[in-house]
Amino acid sequence: MIINKRHTGLVVNNLDDSVKFYEGLGLKVWNRQVETGDFISKVVGIKNAEVETAKLKIPDGSLLELLEYKSPKTKKINFLYPSDRHGCSHVSFTVKDINKTSELIENLGGSIVNLPQVSQNGKFKVMYCHDVDGIIVELVQEL
Repeated sequence: MIINKRHTGLVVNNLDDSVKFYEGLGLKVWNRQVETGDFISKVVGIKNAEVETAKLKIPDGSLLELLEYKSPKTKKINFLYPSDRHGCSHVSFTVKDINKTSELIENLGGSIVNLPQVSQNGKFKVMYCHDVDGIIVELVQEL
């Protein structure tokens, strides 16, 4: 039975670029390491895996884990993930100012999918963006 959430993991093209992007949004690197050997290979189900990871703390204490596969080398993706892509859809963050955060995302090399939309109940502004790897980042501002 699940007792809590540990982290959300994103496979990225270049760990340094992704760390810089998320640090620019206010996350802090908590742990960075290279994992190799039987343990990680068995966990991820990939022979001879070598994975460099960075775990970043979100201000609420939760974690975002970024993973770059060194062996086998991550297959670089050069497209923006569509919203209806099968599997993990997006990572979502609550922000103080959705307009300033979306501008920051563009300045850090990300892109904007839509302008902020007010929810039907009028309690939130919501928008989708893409990080430097094309992964969807949802921003939510409580009104």
